[in-house]
Amino acid sequence: MNIQKRLTKKLKKNSGRGMGGKVSTRHQGGGAAQRIRTIDWERKKFDMPATVEAIEYDPIRTARIALIKYLDGERRYILSPEGLKIGQSVVSGKEAEAKLGNCTALRNIPVGMPIHNLELTPGKGSQIVRGAGTQAVILAREGDFANVRLPSGETRKIILDCFATIGQVGNLDWKNKVWGKAGIMRHRGIRPTVRGTAQNPNSHPHGGGEGRSGEGMDTPKTPWGKPARGKKTRNRTKYSNYLMIKRIS
Repeated sequence: MNIQKRLTKKLKKNSGRGMGGKVSTRHQGGGAAQRIRTIDWERKKFDMPATVEAIEYDPIRTARIALIKYLDGERRYILSPEGLKIGQSVVSGKEAEAKLGNCTALRNIPVGMPIHNLELTPGKGSQIVRGAGTQAVILAREGDFANVRLPSGETRKIILDCFATIGQVGNLDWKNKVWGKAGIMRHRGIRPTVRGTAQNPNSHPHGGGEGRSGEGMDTPKTPWGKPARGKKTRNRTKYSNYLMIKRIS
């Protein structure tokens, strides 16, 4: 594996217990030492071809990453779409060809073509559709917006000047991986999760009772007494609500 050390940095631990020794973030803690790969989310080296040098594993990401080298010798990491090969050339630009691995504006991408690494604000860099196996699809164009169906099933209007990368994010079989034992999850920094009904009533609203009792209430609750399922959390007055065409329940 050809890891570029200058494109990585140590992952700071922010989970587990606080200064008082009490749990500050539930179900997280420990884990093996990891280094963050710096991903080029903006792809602003316009109209300069780059060659794929390697497809690498990223310990904190479900997707694989690709190491690319530009004509001026600079190397950067990008997400590796399904089907990207070593030695292939990729390019970014407003008029770039809509082919696998290229990054271009939504106005240049044909309707129905799978995309990922999608911007929500022009020039800000990609924010959504970045997990392994995910893809979005342009359904139509209306005025200055493209109607895009996201992996969640939601359809949203996105400005045509926003950039996206052609293709589906690689490592499609990630969701089928069998972890095998609890120790692997501990290495990943995931601590055990205990059912609410197995706890005492001082620790969880579902706790207590004689024997194997159920939740004991009409609506399941979080440990803090708030509804656990079905409650919509999106702000009714959020500025981007007008961009939503189809919401998911």
